[in-house]
Amino acid sequence: MNKLLVSLTASLALLATSPVLAQESQQNQESADTEEDYSDQATSGSQDTNFSDEELKQFVEAQEGINEIRDKYMEKIEAADSQQEAQELQMEANDEMVTVIEDAGMDIPTYNSIATAYNSEPEVRDRIDALM
Repeated sequence: MNKLLVSLTASLALLATSPVLAQESQQNQESADTEEDYSDQATSGSQDTNFSDEELKQFVEAQEGINEIRDKYMEKIEAADSQQEAQELQMEANDEMVTVIEDAGMDIPTYNSIATAYNSEPEVRDRIDALM
């Protein structure tokens, strides 16, 4: 069980620098297919990296909220009494992260594309770092 908690904690910690993969519990198949398409584009390197300053500002705003959620839930997940509780907490954190992204005026695929570009494109990383 400790290995699972460490794994869940590590995956939650990585959300601060990697794309959020939104998996809402009542998501229909059509939106799941759309999300997979965007995820495939991001991992294949075929995404557009010509983001507007406004999109990057929204990303920075969302990232700040995501960092707060990550910090809040890491302790809860580490203290979870069971694997099921840890997974439920991880899903709660994910749902809150999705809300933060959407409240910043972004959609999940755009956030994922920018996060992927941040990790792989120095020009995008420099532009985002300048906004932080």
